Amino acid sequence: MASNPTRDDFAAMLDETLGDASNGGFEGRVVKGTVTAIENDKAVIDVGLKSEGRVPLREFAPPGQPHGLSVGDEVEVYVDRVENADGEAMLSRDRARREAAWDKLENEFGEGKRVEGVIFGRVKGGFTVDLDGAVAFLPGSQVDIRPVRDVQPLMDIPQPFQILKMDRRRGNIVVSRRAVLEETRAEQRSGLIQNLKEAQIIDGVVKNITDYGAFVDLGGIDGLLHVTDMSYKRVNHPSEVIAIGDTVRVQIIRINQDTQRISLGMKQLDSDPWEGVAAKYPVGAKLSGVVTNITEYGAFVELEAGIEGLVHVSEMSWTKKNVHPGKIVSTSQEVDVMVLEVDSDKRRISLGLKQAQQNPWEGFAERHPVGSVVEGEVKNATEFGLFIGLDGDVDGMVHMSDIAWGISGEDALALHRKGEQVKAVVLDVDVDKERISLGMKQLEKGAPAAAAAGAPAAPSNALRRGEVVTVTVLEVRDGGLEVQAGEDGATGFIKRSDLGRDRDEQRPDRFQVGQKLDALVTGFDRSKKPTFSVKARQLAEEKEAVEQYGSSDAGASLGDILGAALKAQR
Repeated sequence: MASNPTRDDFAAMLDETLGDASNGGFEGRVVKGTVTAIENDKAVIDVGLKSEGRVPLREFAPPGQPHGLSVGDEVEVYVDRVENADGEAMLSRDRARREAAWDKLENEFGEGKRVEGVIFGRVKGGFTVDLDGAVAFLPGSQVDIRPVRDVQPLMDIPQPFQILKMDRRRGNIVVSRRAVLEETRAEQRSGLIQNLKEAQIIDGVVKNITDYGAFVDLGGIDGLLHVTDMSYKRVNHPSEVIAIGDTVRVQIIRINQDTQRISLGMKQLDSDPWEGVAAKYPVGAKLSGVVTNITEYGAFVELEAGIEGLVHVSEMSWTKKNVHPGKIVSTSQEVDVMVLEVDSDKRRISLGLKQAQQNPWEGFAERHPVGSVVEGEVKNATEFGLFIGLDGDVDGMVHMSDIAWGISGEDALALHRKGEQVKAVVLDVDVDKERISLGMKQLEKGAPAAAAAGAPAAPSNALRRGEVVTVTVLEVRDGGLEVQAGEDGATGFIKRSDLGRDRDEQRPDRFQVGQKLDALVTGFDRSKKPTFSVKARQLAEEKEAVEQYGSSDAGASLGDILGAALKAQR
């Protein structure tokens, strides 16, 4: 018969199971103990050591919750020390829960599982989370998918978290609530997308508006309604059509299964105004529209809701070239246009603004036929002529050869300045080339009859300063003679003092209308008329004779010299 175990046998068995209590084998371990008594706010627990330990009741229940302990209950506690100064065991229920939690969390972290926890505190950069005894850190950026201003509604509520990182040696655990939400959202999106089809019509709620469109909630999944798919007409900003919170009916245009993005459209639910647009707006038709947008290259004109055409800058004005379209039209202005081209496939209509107005050169030709006299301001003087501003906002050009009779083109140009008001005759209007030819010399007194009527004059030699010409007396005045060079040349004047060297020769009444005489061209007055002088001619001839036939100093008289010169001319 076997003998009963002795006290020493039990001690040996206990040492074998738990280690030597005297050298601290219990310390740092989680052991099971029995509640032997409940005194005030502490539970007395026997774990098989020499003395019992006391653990605060608050460690057995969450804050504000009853502990639920009774004498005889078996609980797990952590042994901090086998015996303190009072001879009692130092035990901790919190530490036991924490150790157990760490064991469980390590397994769940390794398997990638979610864990449940409670946000219970706020710290710098984030929040603290109770993971069934273990304390984890929740960064502020990991609370939600979008920034959360008030976290209070999320605190003290059990909810799932994903462990991002843990280090048991340092006691660090980092968790994320956002990762769980994103994963859940992705699962929900996948499920919802499976129930959606392209071309499906569905109602949604506008959640957010951006410059390029709006995000619409389709019942747990968002779709993008681009601004170009809101309406057939031009929409400058989505807020012109919809507002946050609006319930809108949309059509699913496209579903990208890879990115799980959904494209939506509103205008697709309306009839397309571009259908049959070529027949509705034939080339050459004149229409009215409203300017909706102005760019550097032209202006967009709305012909009807959803139909816009472009007036290119080159088709905006007959006369205003190289100017910004904004200086010709303004936004919301109603204008008349002509259809120039229609491309239904590309949804483009080219319009002309100037074509809806009368061609100013045609209008000028109707109002001022060839031969008409017009008046205008010298806009510019070039090396080949003068540009004159005329009514109808068009310019005419006076070629240098048509500025004045009997004077070179260069001299004629020098007599005019920018801003001067002048009169001219219309010589020609070329509508296709947008050119108007004018003449000023045709209005001068003594001009050929054909030229005065506006027809081109026969070419004549221009007078040069210093040359001797034969002139015909047109009018006898007290101050001199009005004369004309040649048969149809320029008219000019010979002053009384220039009619001869001697006083007797300077009497105008000794000349008759129609009489011809030789005179020297001395210059041109401000009105471009040449000035003549008989006296200057006589002096010039005398000088030439003296140089050629000698002088009085050589023994010949002036009469002999002139006589020799006259004899030589015969």
